[in-house]
Amino acid sequence: MATPKKGRNASAQSKPGRSLALILIAIAALTGGMFASGHTKPRLGIDLAGGTSITLRAVPEAGNESAINKTNMDTAVSIMERRVNGLGVSEAEVQTQGRDNIVVNIPKGTNSEQARKQVGTTAKLYFRPVIATDISGGKGAASPSPNPSGSPSDQPSGKASDKPEATDKNSASPSATPTTQGRAVTDGLKADATPSASASDKAGPSPSASGGSAEADAKALQAKYATLDCTDTKTRSTVGDGVKASQPTLACGKNSGGQWQKYILGPAEVDGTDVDKAQAVLNTQTGAGWTVTMDFTDAGAKKFGDITGKLAQNQSPQNQFAIVLDGDVVSDPSVRQALTGGNAEISGNFNQQSAQELSNMLSYGALPLTFKVDSMTTVTAALGGDQLHAGLIAGAIGLALVVVYLLAYYRGLSFVAILSLMVSAALTYTLMALLGPAIGFALNLPAVCGAIVAIGITADSFIVYFERVRDEIREGRTLRPAVERAWPRARRTILVSDFVSFLAAAVLFIVTVGKVRGFAFTLGLTTLLDVVVVFLFTKPLLTLLARRPFFANGHKWSGLDPKSLGAQPPLRRTRRPSAPVETKEA
Repeated sequence: MATPKKGRNASAQSKPGRSLALILIAIAALTGGMFASGHTKPRLGIDLAGGTSITLRAVPEAGNESAINKTNMDTAVSIMERRVNGLGVSEAEVQTQGRDNIVVNIPKGTNSEQARKQVGTTAKLYFRPVIATDISGGKGAASPSPNPSGSPSDQPSGKASDKPEATDKNSASPSATPTTQGRAVTDGLKADATPSASASDKAGPSPSASGGSAEADAKALQAKYATLDCTDTKTRSTVGDGVKASQPTLACGKNSGGQWQKYILGPAEVDGTDVDKAQAVLNTQTGAGWTVTMDFTDAGAKKFGDITGKLAQNQSPQNQFAIVLDGDVVSDPSVRQALTGGNAEISGNFNQQSAQELSNMLSYGALPLTFKVDSMTTVTAALGGDQLHAGLIAGAIGLALVVVYLLAYYRGLSFVAILSLMVSAALTYTLMALLGPAIGFALNLPAVCGAIVAIGITADSFIVYFERVRDEIREGRTLRPAVERAWPRARRTILVSDFVSFLAAAVLFIVTVGKVRGFAFTLGLTTLLDVVVVFLFTKPLLTLLARRPFFANGHKWSGLDPKSLGAQPPLRRTRRPSAPVETKEA
């Protein structure tokens, strides 16, 4: 039975190069991926890179002050987190502060400007039918009169319209391409009309029960519309205040040319909670370019089918519906047919950025409360940079002390520990750089602390193994069998220790929020890497070095000198003395 066991041990000792080759290939692949992706540095959090801190205050609606409660505030936080992270913003923090405040910290990054715009846009999302619109967007325009003919003569000649169009996203008809129908109103509005009764009926239900009050409301809305100046920031911020979803309203929005438009919109027929999912899609099959697809809930599909069926019967602009977020029209696609399939596609003159912005608003635009921006401050990275500098100095001092201790106590054996620390550092850095674009990981100060703590965890694993090897040498074994006999016991201790550290990091990551999660994530990651390095690098490297005369013969500078370790005499198998053989003479 002893012969097979010896063969297995000999085989295990003869192939440590495979493990070393495997981990070196992994390091090379991760490094190559890091340079190929162009992300050669880890992303930094707001405390290290700077960014924007926004404080939002919940505003109670008239007669519904009780809506500001913990449940609605938590729901708003969840939606805002998905909204900013849907744009690829890393390490964005959204958390409540007090009873009615939400603080949003957005690190400086590629999409941070878009995130700032959308975080401040916190009102509920509505789909409203368009009654009239004016591309001038400013004062001096006459009262609105939709063009009943919808004639293309209002369209500038030789140029296709950039008007978005809503179609069934599963339809293969040519209507999925950008429409070339002209706007009903371009250079100005006719001077002869208020929104007609028939137009109001088609666009949506009348806000008033009686004809007289409806006419008075329409005239009042017309008067406000005639003087509305969408180019004025203060006017735009208050244009839809106090208007309920069931009432017609005025709104402002920018077209693709960057010009302000003003609108008269009918009562909301669909709201943001009716949208189940929206995403930006590059449609190469129909040549429509970037489009936005929407999937509705069951209830939303019915409401959307009803309103698009009514709008499809009208002439432009009354065949359009406006997507209104926080009083601003973010899109106003036209409709050619009833969309009853529970999904729709908005096509038009979109690019990737504008399509992603619209899809993000549609996906995460519905909040249970209305918020106002109380403050918006820019956070500089100076303070965080100073703290990072101090932390790195502290980490370097700690690492230097560890190296000095290893050199003084383990001598030549410290060569294995130092190389293992370098391999662990290389794996940690490349993974952090790649995890930034992959999962949005960003390095903040607590994460740096987690990486510094990991130095001690990794060094502890080496020390456990080295001491097991030295114990075997003290018992009289030579180095090669000592390395193999010490490994099973050291391995068990290392795994138990790392499991406890990883479990603590996992619990901390689950139960905490904000920057503490960065510490927990880094601690868990480096703990896993410690296991990888010890198994695939430290143990195989020590097996190879045990064959070198410097270590195998126990040189006094190797750290494995049997004499200095107080080793017992070598353990050798002894044969039992055989019984004396009696001779004939005896």
